Amino acid sequence: MKLSTVALVGRPNVGKSTIFNKLVGKKISIIEDTPGVTRDRIYGDVTYNDYKFHLIDTGGIDIGEDDFNKEIRIQANIAIDEADIVVFIIDGLTDLNQNDYLIRDILKKSGKTVIVAVNKLDNEKRQDNIYNYYELGFDNLIAISGEHNIGINTLLEEITKNLKPIQNEQEEDNIIKFCIIGRPNVGKSSLLNAILNEEKAIVSNIAGTTRDAVDTPFTYDKQKYIAIDTAGIRKSGKIYENIEKYSVLRAMKAIERSDVCLVVINKEEGIIEHDKHIASYALEEGKAIVIVVNKWDTKDDDETIKEYEKLIKAEFKFLSYAPIVFLSAKTRKRIHTLIPEINKAYENSKKEIKTSILNEVIREAVLLKAPPSYKGKRLKIYFVNQCSTKPPKFVFNVNNKNLVHFSYERYLENKIRENFDLEGTPIILQFKNKNED
Repeated sequence: MKLSTVALVGRPNVGKSTIFNKLVGKKISIIEDTPGVTRDRIYGDVTYNDYKFHLIDTGGIDIGEDDFNKEIRIQANIAIDEADIVVFIIDGLTDLNQNDYLIRDILKKSGKTVIVAVNKLDNEKRQDNIYNYYELGFDNLIAISGEHNIGINTLLEEITKNLKPIQNEQEEDNIIKFCIIGRPNVGKSSLLNAILNEEKAIVSNIAGTTRDAVDTPFTYDKQKYIAIDTAGIRKSGKIYENIEKYSVLRAMKAIERSDVCLVVINKEEGIIEHDKHIASYALEEGKAIVIVVNKWDTKDDDETIKEYEKLIKAEFKFLSYAPIVFLSAKTRKRIHTLIPEINKAYENSKKEIKTSILNEVIREAVLLKAPPSYKGKRLKIYFVNQCSTKPPKFVFNVNNKNLVHFSYERYLENKIRENFDLEGTPIILQFKNKNED
């Protein structure tokens, strides 16, 4: 199900980030505990009652030292490009200024649904200030205080009133959806064209077009695929492509709809922190991953490839299971090695493991290395079963889940991977106390 997108816009210092954090809530992520992987959050998912939507904090988009008016304009335009609903945040303690009017004019022209949230109105006396802002010409004004959590539920009610509740939709059978992600100028466009120009690839004439991306259906060796485009590849939008945070935002939308994510690295420039940021989003969404090293025009020397593989494994410790493909999109060298890896990662992400065999593997793992004891208590594993796929998720029924040490959890994951081919897919281990629902 395609989620709606809501954007927060407003001039600086009106409290956008506080409201963003209030709406998204605290999201604890394994990635944020991984050394070397930090990032600014400008994009999150909000769940409210039976509704879910994407939220963008445009204030998190940094456009550098440009002219201030231009910055406000770009910020508002990005929100308009992306969003179904725009929340226009005003500082309720100050008068309207030219930047507020500038954003007003852009939003009026857009024809999008606009909710005006007048922030910092944290007591009854201040709430009367809301009437000063009707001159903006919008009908829908809500008094809120992000800092004091006032009016947030009213805002959520207003945002979700015309959204469709979340529902589990049946997926299209046997169509593999993949996206190509990576920072600007690593060769995403060339790689997509190289895949589509392969002899075996038959591109469908009916290209499904959405506002977020251009999808390209094609068939390769009788298997159907959909290549989900991210901004700057086939959709015009070059002006934003070099804004790093914006490219992450676009990648997020493509990741959400994909089965497999191709993380592209430019061999000439090497690996930088931003590559890890983008890859971490794919991991957080539980997607199968293939790492693609582009611009690999050197000789196919096994030693050179092994050396570079070592470097990638060291830099992407959190993606140790991801296969690495070396190719050149420009010369189409080794391009034929990519699709088989996409297929394998996809198949492994929906692999189902027989419960009896899984329990046998875990029993042997425990016999080989018993869990460490803590204050005289030791973890006992009673039973393990796989409860879902994409990615595979395993539930361990134990005596006390608080006794699970992260190093032992990693040991169990490694044992599962040693016994079953799960290359290309993350796996989730969940521990539950014996009588826990």
